Amino acid sequence: MNRILSVVAFLFFGFANAQELNCIVTVNADQVGGTNTQVFKTLQKSLSDYINKTDWTGQGYKSNERINCSMSINISAAASPTYTATIQVQSSRPIFNSTYSSPVFNYNDKDFTFDYTEFQPLNFNPTSFDSNLISVVSYYCFMIIGMDQDTFSPQGGSGAYDTAQEIVSVAQTGGYKGWSGSDGNANRYFLVNDLLSPTYSPYRDAMYQYHFEGMDIMYKDLKNAKGKVKEAITKLSELHSVRPNAFLTRVFFDAKSDEIVSVFSGGPKSSITELVDNLNRVSPLNSAKWAQIKF
Repeated sequence: MNRILSVVAFLFFGFANAQELNCIVTVNADQVGGTNTQVFKTLQKSLSDYINKTDWTGQGYKSNERINCSMSINISAAASPTYTATIQVQSSRPIFNSTYSSPVFNYNDKDFTFDYTEFQPLNFNPTSFDSNLISVVSYYCFMIIGMDQDTFSPQGGSGAYDTAQEIVSVAQTGGYKGWSGSDGNANRYFLVNDLLSPTYSPYRDAMYQYHFEGMDIMYKDLKNAKGKVKEAITKLSELHSVRPNAFLTRVFFDAKSDEIVSVFSGGPKSSITELVDNLNRVSPLNSAKWAQIKF
């Protein structure tokens, strides 16, 4: 159901659940054997409670609207209380009138160092930098929400992205990697800055068209739905001509490449020559996958 309509229904009937996220959190410390494993179990439970019990937007999500997502933290080095890790963030959204969930976000952040002492409280203060752990996790909560909202309404995630951008600005004072434009061209700073840049508005338009105008109508009009998905990919191809190898384009295909192959490898038949050409131009790293599209 359209999330906007669901919120309207909530205003009339009041069946709301404040929390937006249904997140599975895992903390894996297999690479740092010989350390106290209980601290990682405590961290996992604390993060799960923090993410899932926080009202991130105040928009009154209903329980069936909560966004399914996951955060997997892999610890590679431990010198308590400092830990070096990566964090894999994934989210999906349901496709209307089906049991299928479409992947929306799939990103592996490799610049993740944080301090943590067992049982320390996890509190988010948007106006001050208190913990890189909290800043990174909170940032991705808002990114997940924003991307999800972009798939339900045009440019719908702007409010969540604005908050994520505020987190970036505040977190830069902490001196950790990933928050600054000087740390490379593919990090937390650029992810949200690009999403809010008018230059990349075709990307956000494509996210809405792909999901709401394409995937969500597959149950009733598969041919037209596939056409809308192709149009969304064409938008990305046009963006590629202006911003070749854009970070956002890579983020899109990291989440969607397998799904695109699945969508266009079954009936009804549709012309795929231009589609495959666009895919190979925009995402050549996935050329082996695009070769599997047969119709």
